[in-house]
Amino acid sequence: MKTRNIRKSIAIALAVIVAIVLLLALGGSSCGTPQSGAAADASKTIDAGDKLQDAQSTPTDISYSIPRYLLAKRAYFLSGQRDKANALPSPIADLPLGYATIMTSSGAVIGNFPVIGMVVSLRTYLTPDSEYYEKNGSSIDGRHANKWLPDIDGTYGENADGIFFFELDGTYHEFINVTAHYSDQPMKADNPILKTEGTQ
Repeated sequence: MKTRNIRKSIAIALAVIVAIVLLLALGGSSCGTPQSGAAADASKTIDAGDKLQDAQSTPTDISYSIPRYLLAKRAYFLSGQRDKANALPSPIADLPLGYATIMTSSGAVIGNFPVIGMVVSLRTYLTPDSEYYEKNGSSIDGRHANKWLPDIDGTYGENADGIFFFELDGTYHEFINVTAHYSDQPMKADNPILKTEGTQ
């Protein structure tokens, strides 16, 4: 009797497995009806993207982040620790050298600058702004409240939409609501509307 029940249970389990496999083979579509129109295009686009991602996967052997280095340098600089900012070591002996032309939204040239490393967005951070940064509500599941985290300078909120960079001599620049052109080659733009001069 027990053997018969065991066989019956095994047969039922196998039938369920076969049914699941058949549903998966049909792509989850109702009664095996092929997709058409927008759904078919979306499915093909996802498949094409998956193939390209497999062929050109995200690099995982990048061992050092220049933006993170510059964010740490900026944090020291804006906290009044310029000596630490200037002495911050980098394992990259020769950081990339670039050139930035900064313009107003109307196209007027503010200036041309040699840039160490790169130009970085002011909305790039070293740490997330909350424990559950993908959630905007005050409660995640009714039990855990989202805890907002301060930036490394102890402040909360968002930075303005802008950029920052350091020149070769350590001069710090921060621009809000501008257009920036960055290149690894020197650039020339005439008639700058803003010049800064002085000694450190």
